[in-house]
Amino acid sequence: MDVTHRNNHVEQTIERPEDKHLGAGANLVYGLQHVLTMYGGIVAVPLIIGQAAGLSPADIGLLITASLFAGGLATILQTIGIPFFGCQLPLVQGVSFAGVATMVAIVTSREGGGLPAVMGAVMVASLVGLAITPIFSRITRFFPPLVTGIVITTIGLTLMPVAARWAMGGNPDAPDFGSVSNIGLAAVTLLTVLLLSKVGSSSISRLSILLAMVIGTLIALAFGMTDFSKVAEGPMLAFPSPFHFGAPVFTAAAIISMFIVLLVILVETSADILAVGEIIGTKVDSKRLGDGLRADMISSLFAPIFGSFTQSAFAQNVGLVAVTGIKSRYAVATGGLILVTLGILPVMGRVIAAVPPSVLGGAGIVLFGTVAASGIRSLSKVDYHNNMNLVIVATSVGFGMIPIAAPHFYDHFPAWFETIFHSGISSSAIMAISLNLLFNHLKAGNSDQQSVFVAGTERIIRYQDISALRDGDHYRDGKLYDHEGNEVRLAAAHH
Repeated sequence: MDVTHRNNHVEQTIERPEDKHLGAGANLVYGLQHVLTMYGGIVAVPLIIGQAAGLSPADIGLLITASLFAGGLATILQTIGIPFFGCQLPLVQGVSFAGVATMVAIVTSREGGGLPAVMGAVMVASLVGLAITPIFSRITRFFPPLVTGIVITTIGLTLMPVAARWAMGGNPDAPDFGSVSNIGLAAVTLLTVLLLSKVGSSSISRLSILLAMVIGTLIALAFGMTDFSKVAEGPMLAFPSPFHFGAPVFTAAAIISMFIVLLVILVETSADILAVGEIIGTKVDSKRLGDGLRADMISSLFAPIFGSFTQSAFAQNVGLVAVTGIKSRYAVATGGLILVTLGILPVMGRVIAAVPPSVLGGAGIVLFGTVAASGIRSLSKVDYHNNMNLVIVATSVGFGMIPIAAPHFYDHFPAWFETIFHSGISSSAIMAISLNLLFNHLKAGNSDQQSVFVAGTERIIRYQDISALRDGDHYRDGKLYDHEGNEVRLAAAHH
């Protein structure tokens, strides 16, 4: 019996859908597809942060290749796994969008520190995140879709000014900033994304952002709006240099801000692990979830050494697994190897850095808008009936928009306060978590009566509409019928 039991256990382990080997050729093709799907997202983060930090195109190129390199290593760790690290599921890892607004706030804050302060904050916050992963499952109830939806929506909205600045030319001091030619190029890129999404095949549609950026860049090249002459300057092949941008700097306010971001990343990665497990039909228990979260945190801890930032699972690649039905983790691990290879080719980073900002702006409108739409989709699942959830969403999103609408709002506050709340993501996250605790967990003192805000959104039927009904009238399939089954005509709203 014992031998039979062990044999059955071995068979079940072997038959896990994610463990299927597809062969080197298939792994290469499907791995490349995963890389192309997330490429636009993974290069956007170092582009945004590098420009905010005032780096040269060459240094921005190094940020990009460092992010590709770190994302590749993180993907391999997550998919292949070692004891205690890696959920062994087809998940692509890369630089998380969740920390962009916070990191931009840190590099532009009055406290200074620049990129080294960002690196230090990421390392310390990731170390704390690694320490709390064993107990994180106990506090996930404080991060329901209400909170994560607010945060993700705010992430997308706070990035929109970046897309607009890119569309205008990227450099406010340039004489052609905001010119018709720049904005026109962004519009052409945006239109290309939409057309490829509509008329292309499923594979073309998934690559629409990347293809639109290529087409937009070629148009810019034809009209003399970009310069690739510096792409050849510098090494073609190089290993990412440790701490190229300086030794990490540790400031309390920056660390607190990044820790809030890390909590959001833990929630997002938990959701992605559970989602991909359900999609491919494999068991995901608490141990496997913990291994995946630890891989996330250890990757984020070591990424700054190479010049990268917080790492997390890419949700769009979870969607790709669902669309293609390719469940093998080895295919995704091959994608990780491709990312590592791209990460030791600085020339690739210089090529991306030479793409005109207006092209990035056109693609960014869709890319960042998709992030906001994902948050709205999460918020659509929230129950708003006879509770304060609507007020929590309204207040948290509004609070998160303050530093976006008025960038100098906190100029007269202490520097540490400004660093935390100058980021829309930190502001909305703190407000959402606090209000969720206040109204949905600490219920002492809550009124049993509806808030006036909530009552104003409840369904209302006018008395004159009811008085016009007769006995036997009934509503079926979107139409009104009388007691004999005859359809009753409905007057148009303007009548």
